[in-house]
Amino acid sequence: MNTFPEVHSAGTATTERPVVLLHGGNVANWMWEPQLSAFDDRTVLTPDLPGFGERVGEDWPGLDAVADDVVARVTGHGVDGPFDLVGLSLGALTALRVLARHPDRVSSAFLTSAPLTPAGAGMRLYCALQAAFSRARWYWRAQAAVFGLPGDSRARYIEHGLSVRRETAAAMAADVCAGGVPADLRRYTGPLLAIAGEKDSSAVRRSLSEIARAAPQTRSRFALGMHHIWNVEDPELFNGVLRAWLGGTVDPRLVS
Repeated sequence: MNTFPEVHSAGTATTERPVVLLHGGNVANWMWEPQLSAFDDRTVLTPDLPGFGERVGEDWPGLDAVADDVVARVTGHGVDGPFDLVGLSLGALTALRVLARHPDRVSSAFLTSAPLTPAGAGMRLYCALQAAFSRARWYWRAQAAVFGLPGDSRARYIEHGLSVRRETAAAMAADVCAGGVPADLRRYTGPLLAIAGEKDSSAVRRSLSEIARAAPQTRSRFALGMHHIWNVEDPELFNGVLRAWLGGTVDPRLVS
């Protein structure tokens, strides 16, 4: 797989806050490629989480430690002040821990596809299947189809899925299956938009209310027709929704 940069500097001088994009599980920072051209007026940071992408050889240390790692990594890239935070799926779970542990570093939060409810039978089956078939190309091909990924993104998704170590996948799955919102999320009082795809799992859709209970300022919305990885499924919609949020509004194409 080709190396994908973690820092994407604005093409011109800008006073806009940096944007930090946190990727989902079983992918890496390259999942944000469809967003970069739409936000070339900002410095965009796309860190690889431990165990994924260029860091595939590292252990998964748990969500709290990953959140601390994100902030340290962003700071190490020269961003020592507030930033706008975006997370999808595992990235959204990580972002919630960043909000709880480092609330002063985040100016606004955009979270989507976060599975927060404790794992039921369906999720436990999913995790068991992934553990059993994580080295089977057909499994990742099937996952790409379920997520509605377009054809030009599927090959990269399949190859990366095959690269993730079993230990990483198991440790990450244990964190995800545990569910729950961080106890200190109320420390973050800034703007927060929580989104689920209309066609995402029921666990993800139900999680919107969990976030809103823990952070009353949350604005909860659904993206019509979208599956789990909708930044790739419909980049134009995702980019427009994110651009509106960074500008302080909720895109009217989202529904309550």
